[in-house]
Amino acid sequence: MIVNILILIGGLALILLGANGLTDGASSVAKKWGVSDLVIGLTIVAFGTSSPELVISLVSAIEGSAELAIGNVVGSNIFNILMIIGCVALVMPIKVEKSIMSKEIPLVILSAFALLFCANDIILNGEEANVISRIEGLLLILFFAIFMRYTFSIAKNGGEDATEEVKTMSGIKATLFIVGGLAGLIFGGQLFVDGASGIAKSMGVSESIIGLTIVAAGTSLPELATSIVAALKKNPGIAIGNVIGSNIFNTFLVLGCASTITPLPMGGINNVDILTMLGATVLFFIFGWLYKKRTITRIEGAIMIACYIAYTTYLVMQA
Repeated sequence: MIVNILILIGGLALILLGANGLTDGASSVAKKWGVSDLVIGLTIVAFGTSSPELVISLVSAIEGSAELAIGNVVGSNIFNILMIIGCVALVMPIKVEKSIMSKEIPLVILSAFALLFCANDIILNGEEANVISRIEGLLLILFFAIFMRYTFSIAKNGGEDATEEVKTMSGIKATLFIVGGLAGLIFGGQLFVDGASGIAKSMGVSESIIGLTIVAAGTSLPELATSIVAALKKNPGIAIGNVIGSNIFNTFLVLGCASTITPLPMGGINNVDILTMLGATVLFFIFGWLYKKRTITRIEGAIMIACYIAYTTYLVMQA
């Protein structure tokens, strides 16, 4: 058990270091090629914060641990909204832009509905099991492409004011960062999945529970760190875009790629988990308009955290 925990922690450390190195190296190379800071932020940096989920889900899918792959995405999305936004709101109430409430949040809700439909073959098609097929995976990737097109159109109209300047490094250093980052992601992902599977077997619980809790929280650390730092710097609005982008990446790109590689049986991941993900997004949407217009207050943040604790308690009781 202890060995598996150490393997999981070591794998997660490699993933986080790899994601950071790959992002910095690729951003520097893109900058030297004349790519704007804005485009780098929308693609390489955004991908970097979601790469832990992507790597874990891809490795899990390849190794036949579908429940880890799906649980990672669903659990991360729940953690992102209820815990990350909840914690940030406790530090400082979050002012939400009107465009986010009217355009981006509905996209997150759409992604949850898309997964709900993909995961209910028994009810919708009379199949023997619920499986996210390759065709459904390709459709999810198509949705992601549409989202990226929309994001670029918004950026083009809005300019580059909100984008951080990308620091450049020498060609050799950037190459080492990219290669080292990829190696960290690949080997770290392998270790993380092995450790998570080992913990599940040692505790006698399903991989779905581990995926929805330990794996989900672990792979959401980049988003959590970014959001807390933004709040401490009195810029909590960054946390909203960070969480929204991550959730859309997770459902459309991560799950789409994983299910395209191999069909993913839902296993222990059921409608309760997916509806919790959908409900968390709807709760965020309601809170954004409720007490103070387009502001997530400390009280609402505390309610979000309480909801996550209640959901986790439910999972433990079902284990």
